[in-house]
Amino acid sequence: MKLHKIAVIGGTGKAGSYLVKKLLEKGFQTKLLLRNPETFSDQNPLIEIVKGDARDYASINELIKTSDVVISTIGQPKGEKSIFSDSTNNIIQSMNSNGIKRYIVITGLNVNTPFDNKNGKVKMATEWMYQNYPETTLDKQKEYELLTESNLDWTLVRLPLIIQTDESFETETNLYDCIGENISANDLSEFLISQIDDGTYFKKSPFLYNL
Repeated sequence: MKLHKIAVIGGTGKAGSYLVKKLLEKGFQTKLLLRNPETFSDQNPLIEIVKGDARDYASINELIKTSDVVISTIGQPKGEKSIFSDSTNNIIQSMNSNGIKRYIVITGLNVNTPFDNKNGKVKMATEWMYQNYPETTLDKQKEYELLTESNLDWTLVRLPLIIQTDESFETETNLYDCIGENISANDLSEFLISQIDDGTYFKKSPFLYNL
């Protein structure tokens, strides 16, 4: 695998921290967008830090402009309006202006696509999210729609509950339904990195889960 420079958004979150660790282990130069760089202690020479916020276009552009691939594991900041479509608009604009095509991003299993055949449990979980978190759930759906309208080589990975563990389990992808109830953060990180040079899921939204 070619050692691209990877721009990571959400690199200190429960999925992102595992991803960053795995990228560094594999020797990737990694650029991180951090709101509070002073709280980040890793001094690895492969890390370059950009201070800023995903809602700020200048910050996103500074992160992306010298990168080859962009991966987002961004989570919703507590007490703020939903971040997903705002950040996605900035990312798409910056990637287009810098001629970068590959974008990999995670989301919840509540996002719907025209190809889905979700089982009853996943449909219920989706409905529960719309009832209890309508703003972020609608905004994640909007993120998917923004990606489908873009010309990026995007992959939107839909996930069940992320388990923060270094353990690895058998995993499966599925474009139509989510069969498993969990995904280990370690397995998620490995999958995201495996997609950097893999076109299988260009412009697609696979579910990823442990069996």
